Amino acid sequence: MPRPASKARQSTTAGLARRRVRQVYRALLEAYGPQHWWPGETPFEVMVGAVLTQNTAWTNVEKAIANLKAHDALDPVAIVRADPHRLAAWIKPSGYFNIKARRLRNFCMWYLEQGGQEALSGWDTERLRRGLLAVNGIGPETADDILLYAFERPVFVIDAYTRRIFARLGLVSGTENYEELRRFFERAVGPDAPVCNEYHALIVHHGKHACRTRPLCAECCLGRICPAGLG
Repeated sequence: MPRPASKARQSTTAGLARRRVRQVYRALLEAYGPQHWWPGETPFEVMVGAVLTQNTAWTNVEKAIANLKAHDALDPVAIVRADPHRLAAWIKPSGYFNIKARRLRNFCMWYLEQGGQEALSGWDTERLRRGLLAVNGIGPETADDILLYAFERPVFVIDAYTRRIFARLGLVSGTENYEELRRFFERAVGPDAPVCNEYHALIVHHGKHACRTRPLCAECCLGRICPAGLG
């Protein structure tokens, strides 16, 4: 039985949007090349960076991680055992350091209680995501950063750059909640962790260098397909 016309139109529109998402990925990759993300020497360092990067620039996170390394404290046991004030002082460059010290310690306690990297790697993605979100201070974006970059799971990270760029492209309204956008992009990209990784890194690069709050449309590699830049 044929589907109602409205359902068929919705399906066609959704299909076109998903194809546009893949088109944007190809354009960004051609313009900028592979980004080799996430900067971190170990999966645990990636996890720490994901917690510390909330509401701050990555350069500040690098300083905080360098402090942890200098004090032999880039280790979950060392972080849990550290004096709270000392831990806060080490990560001070990342901003909101007292709050982040508590969040980082909460995460490390959970991480150790679950058996660490080896044990958690055996969890399926949905179970692992639920576990991360249950940790006080870990929100959806941080959880998905950890899933994608530390555990190499095919999840799509939604951040402010993603909302801004794709709202200007007319592919999202910008008012969708996190889960709606995550599902939209994961359907478009498919269960491909390397592509999710590369795409998110490219979005961040493009959001910082071209599609800023005040966009540099003349320098934008997406200008020919961006309605917001046609004027």
